[in-house]
Amino acid sequence: MKYLFALSLLTGLSAAQNAAWAQCGGESWSGSKTCVSGYKCTVVNQWYSQCVPGSEAPTTTLKTTTQGGTSPTGTPDGKFIYVGTNEAGAEFGETNLPGIWGKHFTFPDPAAIDTLISQGYNSFRVQLRMERTNPSSMTGAFDTAYMKNLTNIVNHITGKGAYAILDPHNYGRYFDKIITNTADFQTWWKNFATQFKSNDHIVFDTNNEYNTMDQALVVSLNQAAIDGIRAAGATQTIFVEGNQWSGAWSWPDVNDSMKSLKDPLDKIVYEMHQYLDSDSSGTSATCVSTTIGVERVKAATEWLRKNKKVGILGEFAGGPNETCKTAVKNMLDYLKANTDVWKGVTWWAAGPWWADYMFSFEPSSGTGYQYYNSLLKTYI
Repeated sequence: MKYLFALSLLTGLSAAQNAAWAQCGGESWSGSKTCVSGYKCTVVNQWYSQCVPGSEAPTTTLKTTTQGGTSPTGTPDGKFIYVGTNEAGAEFGETNLPGIWGKHFTFPDPAAIDTLISQGYNSFRVQLRMERTNPSSMTGAFDTAYMKNLTNIVNHITGKGAYAILDPHNYGRYFDKIITNTADFQTWWKNFATQFKSNDHIVFDTNNEYNTMDQALVVSLNQAAIDGIRAAGATQTIFVEGNQWSGAWSWPDVNDSMKSLKDPLDKIVYEMHQYLDSDSSGTSATCVSTTIGVERVKAATEWLRKNKKVGILGEFAGGPNETCKTAVKNMLDYLKANTDVWKGVTWWAAGPWWADYMFSFEPSSGTGYQYYNSLLKTYI
C-alpha cells in the first residue's frame, strides 16, 4: 500500500511549480499545472496528472487507454500461474524500526493461510522489512528471531505446495533513507536469497513500490537485486518493481527503461500495482467507474507484449460496493484474456491485524474476504 502516497500529492500545492512526481492536474485540480525544470506535467487519466521526467510542454489532452496494433489475445487456456493475496503484518510499525514483535508488527496466521489454500489460492506475497531482517546495516548480520519467524511462515506456505513471494516492503528505502548504494543492496539480496535458495516455491520481489526516486537508480537497484540473487546460486523467479509505486496506469510513461533489465536465467516478471479510486492510491473505497480497472491496465498490457515481457498484478483491491466489484471483475476478466503477458494476481491484503480495514482478505471476517472471495476464486 501507499503509506507515502498521500504526502506526495500535497507537494507543491501552493508553489508556483510542482515538485518532481507531484500532482499537477486532473479533474477538480486547482493547483499549479507547471513542473520544476526537467519534468513535464503528464496526464495519467482524467482525474490525475503528474510531474514526470521530461522537458516537453505540459500535456493538455487526455491520453487514450489503447494503443495501435492488433487486439490483445491470451493463451488458449487463459489460466493464471499465481492467484492469491498479500500477507501483511511483518512490515507494520514502520515508525518503530526495528520494533517489537507482537507490539509493532506480527506475522501471518498459518490457520488463515490454510483456509485460503483449501479454497485453491496458491500464492502469498509475504511482507517484511529490511530493517528487521538486518537491523545493524544492509550488509550486517541477520536478526535471528525475525528470520526464524519469517522462515517458519514461508515454510508453512511452501510446504502446502503454494508460492511464497518474499516482499521487502521498503519503498526503495532503508531506515527512511533512499537506498543509493547498489553494491550494498546487491549484497543484501545475495545474503537474503542464500537463506531460501533451496526452496523452489519461493519467488523474490526486489522491493515494494519504489517511488519519488531517480529512474536510473530504480533500474540499477532492480538489476543489483537480480545480480545478488543469482550470485547466491538461487534460481527462482524474480519479480521486479518500478518507480511511481509500480503503478500499471503510468508504467509505459514512467518505467519504460525497466525493459533493459537482464537475468541470465530469463525469469523476470514485472510486478505492477493498480487501485481503482480516483488517484490510484488505494485509500478510498470508492471506485471511479466500472471500467476504470480495464482502462488503467491496457497500456501496461501493450507494453508487456511489445517488449516481450510478462507481468503480475501484485496489488489490487476494491471497496465493498457493486461499482468496485464490477470494476474488479472487468479488470480480472481482461487480464485473464491476456495471460500471454499477465501471469497472475494477488489481492491487497490478508493479515491478522487488519481489523475492519476495507480491503482485508483475512478469513473469515475480513471485509474484502466476505465481499470478494467468491469472485476471486473463479480466477484460480
